[in-house]
Amino acid sequence: MIPGTAAVLVSAPVKLSRRSFLAGASAGALALFGAPRLAAARGLLIEPRLDELVKRALGAATKAGATYADVRVVRFRRENVATREDRVERVASSEDYGVGVRVIAGGAWGFAATPSVTAADAERVARDAVAIAKANASLMKRPVALAPVPANVDVWQTPLTKDPFKIPLEDKAELLLAINREAMKVPGVKFATSQYAAIAEWKLMASTDGAYIEQEIVRLGPGFQVTAVDDKRGFESCTAEIPPRQAGWEYIESIPMVADARMIAEAAVEKLKAPSVGPGRKDLILDPSNMWLTIHESIGHSTELDRALGYEANYAGTSFATPDKRGKLRIGAPILTFFADKTTPGGLATCGYDDDGVATQRWNLVENGLFVNYQTTREQAGWIGETASRGTCYADSYGSFPFQRMPNVSLAPGPKERSIDDLIAMTDDGVVIVGNGSWSIDHQRFNFQFGGQMFWEVKHGKKTRMLRDVAYQANTIEFWNSCDAIGGPKSWWLGGSLSDGKGEPGQTNSVSHGCPPARFKQVNILNTNRRTA
Repeated sequence: MIPGTAAVLVSAPVKLSRRSFLAGASAGALALFGAPRLAAARGLLIEPRLDELVKRALGAATKAGATYADVRVVRFRRENVATREDRVERVASSEDYGVGVRVIAGGAWGFAATPSVTAADAERVARDAVAIAKANASLMKRPVALAPVPANVDVWQTPLTKDPFKIPLEDKAELLLAINREAMKVPGVKFATSQYAAIAEWKLMASTDGAYIEQEIVRLGPGFQVTAVDDKRGFESCTAEIPPRQAGWEYIESIPMVADARMIAEAAVEKLKAPSVGPGRKDLILDPSNMWLTIHESIGHSTELDRALGYEANYAGTSFATPDKRGKLRIGAPILTFFADKTTPGGLATCGYDDDGVATQRWNLVENGLFVNYQTTREQAGWIGETASRGTCYADSYGSFPFQRMPNVSLAPGPKERSIDDLIAMTDDGVVIVGNGSWSIDHQRFNFQFGGQMFWEVKHGKKTRMLRDVAYQANTIEFWNSCDAIGGPKSWWLGGSLSDGKGEPGQTNSVSHGCPPARFKQVNILNTNRRTA
């Protein structure tokens, strides 16, 4: 325990009530935190009086001159297991817990944080945050103005049946090793690796605007890779397309990873024997397991308002989708509608409320091909003349300043039921790509190149043979406008990543992207042959 703290880290913080927060009564707080039945149910050992901590921090900030303040008590738990062939390579577990206070004073932001979860230290960092805000005020170009928000009071959590952090590490390691053993049975396979990651995020957020919100989010990311080797042809790898999810351990149990290991291993061997693609313009059919990453990079990042206004220029670039183009720029074909959504079931960015205390929602970014909207926070809404936030404020730690982060950004399916096999049957000369591989995109989120995991040639409406060394190259507007067919609702699939970086200092968030399969006409296909001819 960090010296000076009055708490022992526990398996799950106790739920709080709006009544105890507003009343601030010591007797009520003691009764709440002293309840032995509740403490036993949540694994509680010693819990700080968090409602008193929140009240004192907000009070200290206001007394010091803040016109707005919010407090976040945040606990992150992370667990990772990695294996290779017949051995466990790595087991890691980490945890951080602390308090962050964000304020507006003199029209400017201030922020301070501490890993010491006590009321006295929360008061101290609240005063520090106000002092920082007042210092920042002399440098600000315009005062911070927040869009209004209701005083939301609520509890939200990931729906789950089995807590993954209560599953023994031995069980997780044995599952991964079983996957490797099955893959290694395939002749030609030389390497097999597998891994598992879990993240549990608990936070209590309260503000001087009346927000009092507790949320608990659990995210899982399993996966495995198989590599085939030949003395003459070199090596090729295939990665199983298993999307990370916001879910409990029951999600892991639902995936037939051991049964699929042989199929992925056989695909790696077949890929090693496959011919290189012939470069040139061809029709391109993308499986959702590939296209989600293209959506992330070209649509998700380009519609972040702070990026479009240049606030990310020093680190991760800008955006071609500047505010003067909103409502005017045709990013894609009329059959394409991209939507942002922090309510998608199982989505990695899904939650009840953002770190501004705004209830999450769904809205269109690109509607029937036309660029119509951005991702915004309470501060950003007024920058483009909107009266309400879209609810995309997020911080990845108690010690991180909350700012605009990507929600789940997805492509809506077409109204007609259509599968990837239907798209293949419609195609005379093309390439099918499954899974994501290497990628590159410029700082305006415009010119890009993407690879994949598995590739097939299409001739006269049928898959004929597997290919290798395939990538596609285009720019965002040219590419999405070339789309002439998409799958229907039953073909929609949710991919995503546990780690997406942004900001300085850098922060990471988890985000999902759903889409159906799609076909693109006459895309530039590259041969990425890395071997000596």
